[in-house]
Amino acid sequence: MKYIFVTGGVVSSLGKGLAAASLGTLLELRGLRVIFQKFDPYLNVDPGTMNPFQHGEVYVLNDGAETDLDLGHYERFTNCVLSRHNNLTSGQVYESVILKERRGDYLGKTVQVIPHVTDQIKARIREVADESKADLVITEIGGTTGDIEGLPFLEAIRQFILEAGPENVINMHVTLVPFIKAAGELKTKPTQQSIAKLREIGIQPQVLICRTELPLDAETRQKLSMFCSVSPKAVIEARDVRDTIYEVPLMLHEEGLDQLVCDLLHLDCPTPDLTQWRKFVDRIVNPKKQVKIAVVGKYIDLQDAYKSIYESLTHAAASQDCRIDLKLIDAEALEGGVDGQLKDVAGVLIPGGFGERGVEGKIKAARFARVNKVPYLGLCLGMQVATIEFARDVLGLEQANSTEFDKSTPDPVISLLEEQRGVTNKGASMRLGTWPTKIAPGTKAESLYGSNEALERHRHRYEFNMKYRDQMKEKGFTISGTSPDGALAELIELKDHPYFLACQYHPEFQSRPNKPHPLFKGFVQACLAHQS
Repeated sequence: MKYIFVTGGVVSSLGKGLAAASLGTLLELRGLRVIFQKFDPYLNVDPGTMNPFQHGEVYVLNDGAETDLDLGHYERFTNCVLSRHNNLTSGQVYESVILKERRGDYLGKTVQVIPHVTDQIKARIREVADESKADLVITEIGGTTGDIEGLPFLEAIRQFILEAGPENVINMHVTLVPFIKAAGELKTKPTQQSIAKLREIGIQPQVLICRTELPLDAETRQKLSMFCSVSPKAVIEARDVRDTIYEVPLMLHEEGLDQLVCDLLHLDCPTPDLTQWRKFVDRIVNPKKQVKIAVVGKYIDLQDAYKSIYESLTHAAASQDCRIDLKLIDAEALEGGVDGQLKDVAGVLIPGGFGERGVEGKIKAARFARVNKVPYLGLCLGMQVATIEFARDVLGLEQANSTEFDKSTPDPVISLLEEQRGVTNKGASMRLGTWPTKIAPGTKAESLYGSNEALERHRHRYEFNMKYRDQMKEKGFTISGTSPDGALAELIELKDHPYFLACQYHPEFQSRPNKPHPLFKGFVQACLAHQS
């Protein structure tokens, strides 16, 4: 088994996850089986209760684990299907250690960071390696070198390298090489300081991934090599990509990263066939068409809050030789009325979210799409607001609402799941993970999926109230997907509308670069038709 640890220095948000995922792409295309891990030093048990404005998207796995958005990069860039074992937080580590101490597992010993906390971290690395049967484990360490909360993870890596043997491990350090405009040059000192911090801990990187706005000249590469004790060919330029993150694997391949990794780990692999990946990137970079789509959300100000949705739109658009012109609209801005903000769009997408803020604006956006026959795709809360809007405007139930927003509503068309009643803990207590959906015959959904069943990932507490099913059906509101027992509505669509679909689940977690999700693909096709 071979191991790669990805650390980061100087500043956060350098793209360690993308670098790791891109390397995984290249190694998979060389015929290797790759598995990923993400270690997050924060004390939250998982990101499930974090504010999207602070942490970004919560990415849900098949087994229901609420994880960091970097696991989305791992699954999109490779063929990996990850589980809760692939994301470890300080909260999980300390929770496990304390539970063991309470049970007496340590036989009365003083419980300390070394060895008990670091042993727990190393055990997770071995667990993932053993379960996956992969050739190589890529482990990303969240945060920045020098952060106090990350020190136990770095110490665990130092110990692990000794135990696994240095010939079986690479430490890849992602760092910033800033351009100082006043001086007119790239500066290597921040990287030198970052490496010095790692050396204090006892870790010497073999590979430098240098994030930079400008090309690294030979002098800068040589300087980084000498001061950081890294081979010149292991100083890898990672310039900001111009058009799409899917260019990163191609860029790193041109820099020779995948061959370097194979050489350092003594892996004999064929060169990767990047033909299909290049074609996919070319369709993004050189599209023949363009279509404007509005995303009406609550967390629009943070790009990462809807990361998987934006990527899913990119996948679907590339399959149609098309570029998406995203119009990002804060739902609160529509609460006073649409006021022409949606008149120039070919489609409306409403993503998920929690809480009452901005809901009335989303309802108005759903009404605009329904009345004006504009293609609509609703995800999770996007399905719920479409239901509320239809009940109010078509059925005449003017006070229809979700009990999440109005507990005393006389018409709770959206209500709490039965198993959620009495739940007090917020973390990991929603309906989570992959569940089957039975698709009704003769529906738009069936034609899109090409099947009478779909497996989709969920993250929600509230559901469509089946008491209103018949009266809404009479007015053209079709429940085209249900749970296998028919008790839960999972997917709805409207008759006499070119494309109005909304689902209670999150299809964005299943879309892949060369295999766009059918609901997103159908939505983009409908938007193109509407535009023409």
